[in-house]
Amino acid sequence: MKPIQQCPVCSGDLAKKKVEKLLRGGIHTAVIKVDAYVCLHCGEHIYEQKTVQRFEEIRNKLTRQQTTGFQLLGKLFQVRA
Repeated sequence: MKPIQQCPVCSGDLAKKKVEKLLRGGIHTAVIKVDAYVCLHCGEHIYEQKTVQRFEEIRNKLTRQQTTGFQLLGKLFQVRA
């Protein structure tokens, strides 16, 4: 069941899709693939409450540098203009 029936931003229709979400905590960033309801008009993502709670758990682990069980994908670099 959808948490809401229409997009809260533009009132567009929603479709359930698999999306990637970037999560930042401290100096670390993680990517997770989750289900979301995506607005077919404006692209807004709506997440279920349990998914949002999982985001917070991951952010807290990243902040505390508790990355055991996370797969290292590479390194992130910042380039100054």
